[in-house]
Amino acid sequence: MADKIYGVIGATSLVGAALLPRLVASNCRVAAFSRRKPESENPNLQPGSLVWNPKGVEITHWISLAPIWVLAELLPMLEARGARKVVVLSTTSLFTKSRSESPAEQRLVEGIRTSEAMLAEWAGKHDIEWVVLRPTLIYGLGKDRNISEIARMINRFGFFPLLGEGVGLRQPIHAEDVAQACQAALDLPEIKNRAYNISGSEQLSYREMVLRIFRCMDKQERLVSIPRWAFKMVLLLLRRFRRFQDWSVAMVDRMNQDMVFDHAEAEQDIGFKPRPFRLEVGDLP
Repeated sequence: MADKIYGVIGATSLVGAALLPRLVASNCRVAAFSRRKPESENPNLQPGSLVWNPKGVEITHWISLAPIWVLAELLPMLEARGARKVVVLSTTSLFTKSRSESPAEQRLVEGIRTSEAMLAEWAGKHDIEWVVLRPTLIYGLGKDRNISEIARMINRFGFFPLLGEGVGLRQPIHAEDVAQACQAALDLPEIKNRAYNISGSEQLSYREMVLRIFRCMDKQERLVSIPRWAFKMVLLLLRRFRRFQDWSVAMVDRMNQDMVFDHAEAEQDIGFKPRPFRLEVGDLP
């Protein structure tokens, strides 16, 4: 019989899809929580090792994959369930969007900052250990909103627009590597009450990142460099498609800004060893 039970919030998320099989394979009993209906088919999960949205079960160890800005509404539930350690997924957007001119992105940054501070205060008050992990651009399993969105745009239009040359550096991190970091941070008793930035092992330009998506899709590489004023017009057209309604000028501007983070502390403390950006067919929709 499995000898551990871990609570996973946001279990139907991208990282959740990578994390649940890892926990089950580690002989953990998993209490998975999600507001969305879970996918019933998953051959990697052993029968009886996973329970969805259980009631009245005491759970001491938790991983929250839900957006950190909804954390406040989750804390009373964690406390009531007897939480003793909580690993929370945040984001490096806390830093990369801090100088954004977009009011929406400024509100997002403030929400992240407030939520991280609230977690530390709440945990200290109730003698609960906490760890915050801030990943960079997450991709994988064909379910992300980063690499997969670029791939969908290439499929729809046959090209990809770049603002200028797209020279800003990126460190894409695979969802499975994020899941590994979450499990390690929860399992290691000495890791507590601190935050880590986690990133992919390879730095590459935004332009090269897009070119690798073309190659993985076995499509002719067609990049179109567009000046900023023209990109605004392109965005107006893209927003007619529901999938691209969240695209903004601020997001496009970052194509030429470096967004890289050192993960040496996570490597040293939790054995974090991310892969380079090597796309496989299963990583795209």
